[in-house]
Amino acid sequence: MKRLLLIALLLTTMPSIVRGQTASGGAKPAASGKTWVERLGYPPNSKLLIVHVDDLGMNHSVNAASIKAFGSGLVNSGSIMVPCPWFAEIADYSRSRPGTDLGLHLTLTSEWKFFRWGPVLSKDRVTTLLDREGYLHPTESIAAARVDAREVEAEIRAQIERAKAFGIEPTHLDSHMGTLYQSKTLFETLLKVAHDNSLPVLLSREWFERAPFLPSILGPDDVLLDRIISIEPNVTPERWGDFYTEAIKSLQPGITQVILHLAYDDEEMRATTVNHPDWGAGWRQRDFDFFTGEKFRQLLREHDIKLVTWREIGKLKSGAK
Repeated sequence: MKRLLLIALLLTTMPSIVRGQTASGGAKPAASGKTWVERLGYPPNSKLLIVHVDDLGMNHSVNAASIKAFGSGLVNSGSIMVPCPWFAEIADYSRSRPGTDLGLHLTLTSEWKFFRWGPVLSKDRVTTLLDREGYLHPTESIAAARVDAREVEAEIRAQIERAKAFGIEPTHLDSHMGTLYQSKTLFETLLKVAHDNSLPVLLSREWFERAPFLPSILGPDDVLLDRIISIEPNVTPERWGDFYTEAIKSLQPGITQVILHLAYDDEEMRATTVNHPDWGAGWRQRDFDFFTGEKFRQLLREHDIKLVTWREIGKLKSGAK
């Protein structure tokens, strides 16, 4: 159910295991005439990669594995779920390491069977965001069909304010399970809030084909990644490493983000994701093992891939006029 990139509007039926393999080198902001790759100080044909972990704050297993992965130097970005039970732990980590590239995984869904959460705002202020049990809706499609955009805006602003109150200075915004990418109205809400907070939003040029409204909404200084890599449930555990190896070997010039889901395959994570192998405990352990391993480090060296962060991109964006 955690279908961040399985967004029907944007990404379904895409044929390649590595989506959007076009060597564009990045969008050209009108202000400078340079691609984001060039503005980051790299030659235009450089291969840049953000190694990004979702769901920080969800539980301790996710936090612990992600923090360990950051320590490897190979996983260099993440986004935090403010409404979740272990938010305070990852906020403490963020305060202790202020240079870490941490954005917000704006959360309007609560998908697990027994491990549920509600909104940051009081429930009487965001009634359309709630299911019959008083939690956030279980899927992105249900949420998109039922939420009021004004309540969505109030809630995601509250999540940003809560993060800042805990000492987090977010570097970017994205959306848990892709809920805020489900319709033009929801995406406009996300972009409005992002602009008001001078933050870039996760967005890839490969989405334009299936969401033709996007170009008309974006401004010249909105950040566009060239492609996103995300493993999906049709990849068997035995081929996990093969999928990622091929994705890294096939990387094209431009800025790519690979989206990971990290945790340990421990009792806590197995209980959190009970009866749900997709994005479950084993899945997250396999992601952790590959992206903190020597093979991934070697692939980066062999294919001359440079790691970059949303923090670096955001500094350029904030200076764009």
